[in-house]
Amino acid sequence: MIDSVKIYEKAHSLLRRSGTNDPVRLAKENGIRVYDVPNLTDLLGMYVYRWKSRIILMNPNINPVLYRMVLAHEIGHDQLHRDLAANGELNEFELFNMVDMTEYEANACAAHLLIDEDEMLECLQNGYDLAQTASALQVNINLLLIKAQEMNRLGMEFRLPYEPDARFFRDTKY
Repeated sequence: MIDSVKIYEKAHSLLRRSGTNDPVRLAKENGIRVYDVPNLTDLLGMYVYRWKSRIILMNPNINPVLYRMVLAHEIGHDQLHRDLAANGELNEFELFNMVDMTEYEANACAAHLLIDEDEMLECLQNGYDLAQTASALQVNINLLLIKAQEMNRLGMEFRLPYEPDARFFRDTKY
C-alpha cells in the first residue's frame, strides 16, 4: 500500500530544509553525490547506497528537463528506499516502471519535489489543460498526472481524464 502522506511529507521536508526544488542543489545540500557517467547508455539514472555513501549515477546525454526529472526520481529513492538500496534489493532495470511500487513511490516523490501545488492550481485555474500545465511547469505530463493522483489521495478532487502511462520514459529519445 502506498503511503501518500509519508511521501508528501518527506518531499516537503526536503524542500523546506533546502529552500529549493532544484534537484542538483537538493542532492548536494543533502549529502547525495551525483556523478555524470557518459557511458551509462542503458539507464537514465541509478541510485546506489553503499558503505554509508549515497550516490546517484546520471546519464549526462539526456536533455536538461529529463535530467531534472530523473534526478528528482533518484532523490525519491534516497528518501524513501535507502534501506532497500543498502540491502541490494533496489534493482532498477526499467526506470519509471509503474508496476513496481518503489518506482511509483519515487515518481510520486519526484512529482512533489518538482511540481508546486500552487503553481499547478494556478495554471489549471487559468484554463490550461494538463498538457499545457505540464509544459509550463517543465515536467512530463505523466509526472503531472502522478502529482494529481497523489493530491487526490491527500484529499483534493482532480478529475483526471486518464491514468499516467506506465512506460512514459521507456521510449525517450535523447
